[in-house]
Amino acid sequence: MKKSYEMDMCNGPLLGKILVFTFPLMLSGVLQLLFNAADIVVVGRFSGAHALAAVGSTGALINLLINVFMGLSIGTNVLTAQGYGAKNAEDVSDTVHTSILLSLVSGAILIVVGILFSRPLLELMATPEEVLGQAALYMKIYFIGMPAMMAYNFGAAILRAIGDTRRPLYYLLISGVVNVILNLIFVIIFKMGVAGVATATVISQVISAGMVLKCLMGLDGMCRLELHKLAIHKDKLLNIARIGLPAGLQGAIFSISNVLIQSSVNSFGAIAMAGNTAAGNLEGFVYTSMNSVYQTNLSFTSQNMGAGNRQRMKKILGICLILVSVVGLVLGNGFVFFGQQLLGIYSSDPEVIQYGLNRMHLICAPYFLCGLMDVMVGSMRGMGYSFLPMIVSLIGACGLRVVWIFTVFQWHRSLFTLYLSYPITWTITALAHMACWYVVMYKKQPNK
Repeated sequence: MKKSYEMDMCNGPLLGKILVFTFPLMLSGVLQLLFNAADIVVVGRFSGAHALAAVGSTGALINLLINVFMGLSIGTNVLTAQGYGAKNAEDVSDTVHTSILLSLVSGAILIVVGILFSRPLLELMATPEEVLGQAALYMKIYFIGMPAMMAYNFGAAILRAIGDTRRPLYYLLISGVVNVILNLIFVIIFKMGVAGVATATVISQVISAGMVLKCLMGLDGMCRLELHKLAIHKDKLLNIARIGLPAGLQGAIFSISNVLIQSSVNSFGAIAMAGNTAAGNLEGFVYTSMNSVYQTNLSFTSQNMGAGNRQRMKKILGICLILVSVVGLVLGNGFVFFGQQLLGIYSSDPEVIQYGLNRMHLICAPYFLCGLMDVMVGSMRGMGYSFLPMIVSLIGACGLRVVWIFTVFQWHRSLFTLYLSYPITWTITALAHMACWYVVMYKKQPNK
């Protein structure tokens, strides 16, 4: 019964298995976005505008601080899947125990970072004085839950590596519902404001981490977690870092570039900012859905890399490219088609809605290009190449965008010109990744 959650990605028909693997991932991402939105809605409605601004102002900074550590979980996923595909029980066991201990150490480091540097970093970001205190308090409490957040993400990465995307979804659903209930209790009944929302989040993270760790300890076979075996195996740590650090650094640098783009949007005024924010929130659902295909490709490619099955890796990439295109085109253009109604959830101001629609036509409609770019990255990371796609992504999707802002955007300052940078840089970067994939697949891999 326990083994029914696992999946043999190296044999049998691919399409059905890819869809079964992808759907729970997609649902997990969407649920996470909905639960995060619930946090903001509760604090905004019952604690006022300052509390809402305090929580909202921390998002970019939190992502910046945790991205590098979260990237390491990608290394865990790849190494575990490769060892599982190669049926190397010792390798997998060492990876699992190194990863879980690494997650707890990473979480402990982040507690220190969050408590010591939250306020100085928020001041550096010019956070308004009237929300600074609440924002710093929210971050300090939020970061207390970092060991649990890291343990859940690393544990879920291990489960994904063996084909199990269902149980992480169940654990997320349970902890998310608990989070929403505790939000209402702490904020409405106990009047705890931002402290209540942060505390609810920490408790829900502890619950999800506890369930994942209990699941790993109950597994039979090579992925079983035994607490007395927790140790840092140097070779596994180095390989996790080799694959995961470039992914984490890429995420952190993208966060910095997004701050620059946001500042360009800010120059068009509050109405434009509101429309941009609403559209960006909606696009998050499309991106999360496409990202699940990237994660699927990563796990399937990694297992087959371990098994040495190059032909199957090519089929996996082809299916995932088609799947991410369908998801991106259907959801992206569906959101554009119903954009008026969807943006109306965020604001009733016609001008805000129009600004949001303008963004969605240029970013949401061709969003599948971003999906193609990410799936190519997933294939190369699954083969163990993480530094190359990081460099290509940073030069293409990040560097070119910054150059665009300081050149083309300066020559013709409009939101149309700014947003146009997205599909153009996605296309260029996706093509560059395809060229790199060809080199990695045909020049660096042995023929099998």
